[in-house]
Amino acid sequence: MTPLQEIEELIRARQPLIGILSAEETRVEATLREVARRLRKPVVTWSCTGGLTAPGAAARPGTATTADPLKALEEVLQQVDPALFVFHDLHPWLNRQHPAIVRRLREVARALKETRKTLILVSPALDLPPELETEMAVVPFPLPAETELADLLDHVVAEFETHPSVGVDLDAAARDRFAQAARGLTLTEAEGALARLLVRHSRLGSDLLPELIQEKRRLIARSGLLEFCETTENFATVGGLEGIKQWLRVRERAFTREARDFGLPAPRGMLLLGVQGCGKSLCAKAAAALWQAPLLRFDAGRLFSSLVGSSEENARRAIAVAESIAPAVLWVDEIDKAFAGMQGSGSVDAGTTARVFGTFLTWLAEKQAPVFVAATANDLTHLPPELLRKGRFDELFFVDLPAEAERREIFAIHLRKRRRQSESFDLGMLANAAEGCSGAEIEQAIINGLCEAFHEGRDLADTDILRALQQTVPLARTMAESINRLRDWAHGRARIANAAR
Repeated sequence: MTPLQEIEELIRARQPLIGILSAEETRVEATLREVARRLRKPVVTWSCTGGLTAPGAAARPGTATTADPLKALEEVLQQVDPALFVFHDLHPWLNRQHPAIVRRLREVARALKETRKTLILVSPALDLPPELETEMAVVPFPLPAETELADLLDHVVAEFETHPSVGVDLDAAARDRFAQAARGLTLTEAEGALARLLVRHSRLGSDLLPELIQEKRRLIARSGLLEFCETTENFATVGGLEGIKQWLRVRERAFTREARDFGLPAPRGMLLLGVQGCGKSLCAKAAAALWQAPLLRFDAGRLFSSLVGSSEENARRAIAVAESIAPAVLWVDEIDKAFAGMQGSGSVDAGTTARVFGTFLTWLAEKQAPVFVAATANDLTHLPPELLRKGRFDELFFVDLPAEAERREIFAIHLRKRRRQSESFDLGMLANAAEGCSGAEIEQAIINGLCEAFHEGRDLADTDILRALQQTVPLARTMAESINRLRDWAHGRARIANAAR
């Protein structure tokens, strides 16, 4: 069901109070005008700057007084004729600092049930107080579909095609690719990105598609919710962890149309639990490279904001953007730290963390878009068990400290990264000396050895790395009790990612 159909159905069912979550007022207003046309009702809009205004009407006497939300709601009650009353950005008043407005909304909702009037709140954030949760039907408004973006492109092309200083060279296939590349943007953002391409090059051609994608990455990064990650990592740069590698390789073609025709659903995700510095985040990056899918980093800490209601809307927006550019890999790093305060959320942050986490959990269970979630965690003791059940993630892997053979492979990888021939080093001796070290600690030992060799004006030798290892206190020794407790928990509960120890 489209937002238009859902809104029309709610109005026909005489739902008195409707909330629409969107920052795209132009698109929402166009949809509401179409609904009003079908239902043969006028649309009256409200804002705190303009008060109540009928469509196409100039400001009338009394407009200034209806800029007050309470007076505007009183006017809604007094109007006799059927109408759609669209209130923009009322959300700052829906809190405990404005109890009279919350109370008045409840009274309006009750009074409108027996009329053909509907009150619609349009806002980018809508954190409802308990008093209104049962009174209001909330309709999320999705980002533009590919067809809407194609229509926008056609409009931009038609506008500039006759311009003498602008060239447009896009066939039907190129236009489809442009529309697909713009998925995840609002119409305003997409129009701005296309305009910048035209200003920069005075033309629009299929060869500029990579630049549109770059514009898209900058716009999405600007929101601070998702980050496009450029990575050169692949499984050739991941030492060990054969369990994860093989599991991902089996699913390499699972995003294709052939897999859908075969009846195979897209992979949902994996949760990597384990010791810090052992390659969990590296595996998420390598998965995106293996599947040639964009890698999006989801930083849950960025979702939380001091503005009431915006954290939940941030979560929904980030999810919508990820789905709009699917297939993609969504990397959620250290999910345990991001939602560590969830259990005490009710008394600490009025339940915001719990609600954001609930939104994320629900999406994990119900998502249909091919977004593969690669989440990492160091400790799951503070997270609820429902996160771990099948259906949210396909598999839970435990990533332990590398075994001896894995340590040899890790040494070889990092030596090659520093332009050294791994065959010139005694990898077996170094691997034995690095027992109990994580991959990150092995890498740091090589870097420390390079520093010593560079300072002394000679090339790197085994003794430099060995000395660095001897000076290292591994995390496995510092946090031995925690790591052993984690191993005990994972035994029988998680799939082991490492080779046999």
